[in-house]
Amino acid sequence: MKKLYRSETNKRIAGVCGGIGEMLDIDPTIIRVATVVLALATGILPFVVGYILAWLIFPIGKQEAAQSSAASANRP
Repeated sequence: MKKLYRSETNKRIAGVCGGIGEMLDIDPTIIRVATVVLALATGILPFVVGYILAWLIFPIGKQEAAQSSAASANRP
């Protein structure tokens, strides 16, 4: 089971959409477009509040840091 993290490598603002995309194995650009459409459909203020809450609640992607350090340790 994959955990939900904010992406440190694939981020534009805070890594929320990048983390969701990585968790679902979907291109984060698709998640970003869907987020913008949802924001326009529901109003900007609820989107901003929800995004800030996600930014505060989602932990930073520690999985990626462990993978990148393991990859760099395997290099000659």
